[in-house]
Formats: sequence, C-alpha cells, structure tokens
Amino acid sequence: MSIDGNRRVLSGMRPTGRLHLGHYHGVLKNWVELQHEYQCFFFVADWHALTTGYENTSGIADSAFDIVVDWLSVGVNPGEATIFVQSRVPEHAELHLLLSMITPLSWLERVPTYKDQQEKLKENDLSTYGFLGYPLLQAADILVYKAGNVPVGEDQVAHIEMAREVARRFNFLYGREEGFEEKAEQAARKMGKKNASLYAGIRRAFQEEGDEEALLKGRALLSSQQNISLSDRQRLMGYLEGGGKVILPEPQALLTKDSKMPGLDGEKMSKSYNNTIGLREMPEEVTRKLRTMPTDPARVRRTDPGDPTKCPVWKYHEIYSSEDVKSWAKEGCVTAGIGCLDCKQPVIDSVLKEQAPIRERSEEFLGDRDAVFAIIDEGCETARDVARETLDDVRHAMKFLPR
Repeated sequence: MSIDGNRRVLSGMRPTGRLHLGHYHGVLKNWVELQHEYQCFFFVADWHALTTGYENTSGIADSAFDIVVDWLSVGVNPGEATIFVQSRVPEHAELHLLLSMITPLSWLERVPTYKDQQEKLKENDLSTYGFLGYPLLQAADILVYKAGNVPVGEDQVAHIEMAREVARRFNFLYGREEGFEEKAEQAARKMGKKNASLYAGIRRAFQEEGDEEALLKGRALLSSQQNISLSDRQRLMGYLEGGGKVILPEPQALLTKDSKMPGLDGEKMSKSYNNTIGLREMPEEVTRKLRTMPTDPARVRRTDPGDPTKCPVWKYHEIYSSEDVKSWAKEGCVTAGIGCLDCKQPVIDSVLKEQAPIRERSEEFLGDRDAVFAIIDEGCETARDVARETLDDVRHAMKFLPR
C-alpha cells in the first residue's frame, strides 16, 4: 500500500471509558473533517493506558469498545478512516523496541510532560520504564505508519518534535545504503527529463544556498510523482536534504484549536474534575446536570443582576446559542430580567439536540456489536498491512533481513 505519507494522519485516544462533550468538541469533530481530506488512521491506545495505570486492566477492553462506538456515532466513517486497536498491531511494539536501542535516555527525561505528569499523578506508581518510555512508544505509533501529520494541541507539540528527532537519528544511522547517490540519480531519471532537471535545480538551491522554500518545492515535487516507487521517493527525499535514504519520514504537528467546551463548573471538562456531560448520556440526566450547574455567585436572589462573564452557563451560550439568543441572555442577566433557569433552557435544548443523533446512532451500533467488532477487525488488518511494510524497511535498513 503506497499512500503518500504527507497525506496520512494518525491520532489516538486512551481507553478511559465513555467519551464526553469535551472530547467531541476538542477532538472528534476535527477527526470527522480530517477523514475527508487525508488518509486517516484512528486508534485506541490501549498500551498507553498501562503507562499510568498498569495495576488494573480489567476495564480496558470494554472501554476500547465503548470509545469506538462513540467515534462511529459522531460520524467517523470506517469507509474513509482506518479504526484499529494498538495492541492488535504488534509492529508498534517491535518498532518501539528497535527505536529504544538508539534513543538517548536524556531525550526521554526532558519531555515536558514527564515531570508534569509525575507531579499531577502522585498517587500512581510512575517509576517504571513504561511511563518514562511512553513518548517513544508514541513516536513508534506515528512512525510505523509514516504519518505526515499528527493533530495535536500546543501541549503535545514536544512529543511530535521527539518523534521527528528519533526519525532523524534513525535515518542518519541506517539510511546510508551502499551506492546511495547512484541509486538516487537513477531514481531522479525515472521522473522524466523535465522533472529530473527541476529536481536537480531545487536540490542545488537548497544545499548550496540554504533556500528553505526550495526544500518545500522539492517535497511537493516528489509527492506529485506517480511513476516512482515509495523507496525511490524516500531516496530522493534524503538526497534532496543532504542525508541518506529517508526510511522513517519526519512527522509534522497538525495544530488543533483547544476545546472551548467547558465543564459544568466552568473549568476544563474532565472526568477527574467530575464536571462532564457524557457524549450519549440520557436526556434526563443531562437536563438535571445543566439545570443544577452553578451560575454567577452574585445572583443570590432572582431580582439580583448578574455578570455573564462570571457565569459558567455563558460559556455554553457562546458555543451553542445564536447571536439573538446570546443578546437575550446577556440583557436578561445584567438587568435581572430573566432567572438563571430561564437562561439555561436554550442551552439545555441545544445540547440535547446535538446529542440526539449521536445517541440514536450509538443505539444502532450497540444493537449490533458484531458489526462493530467487524469494523475493528478490518481496521486492524489494514493497519497491520501498512505497519508491516514499514517494519520491512526498518529491518532491511538495520541489516536484519537481506535485500
């Protein structure tokens, strides 16, 4: 399967139970859009669940099933995206092992989230290699699919940079095949006389003048070539950049906006804060939660005016309400013209309307569990096919297999 890595996206979630509206607005809506533009691989990161909670694994399989149902229910389409479970593709583990042999310990220790998570999760035993090495497993997750783009928030960019450094080090160590330059020149000629000449000019501009725009043009030129093999494209990419054959392409961070979905208390929506609304939670419970969520503390009595900027409900209006409804809510709050329950009702209606089709689709999937398992099985097979190709390249480059 020779898909252009620059058009391939990889993203995953740990199986920590059913998803909530924060996941939907922060991640899943973006996935649904990306699947129409890229070759997407979305996976359940069940091995990653062990890095911070290896003691109890009893709920991982059920949680993995639940979140796949959630993905399908919001519109992630198995006809357009590959949905799979990390542990069902052992090539992740093999690549992780091989990369661990070349990755300096200091690279792992300097990942910003390493000490941050140790501080936040003091009650967990994090003095394990698994926790120290999870950024490298994450790098293997990305590199095993030669994914060109990884959608992340600002706080995860360091992890993508780690994957880029690991790929760069691997290519430096193992990308110098015998007769590399001659093979690269032969590959260039396969593009045709015109494109080969254009490639040569671009290569000179980058290597002799340091023209970064030329590098971008060169990558675009190689990506557009249909008459050369993936192996030749990797050679030409390495030859362009002045190194060896690119066995593991460096991924790029595809920056996503932070989720604007607040929790019921106005803070970030998170299970650990107990402030969530489940993606397919029952309407009665959603209504109860929204009706009882806190408002501006200054509004002790119905006749007290309030300040929308100090009220968690206003943040929901900013997501769900039209300009007319927001004007009505704001005016009613500052003049005490409406009560807090009045203000909440349009939000309740909008949240329930958003959830209704998701809940309906989830009931269909839950009523046919075999169909969900079939989607996962097919996705795992597709993912393994791609991952095997990468591992073949890696094993050959490391001289574990003869050419």
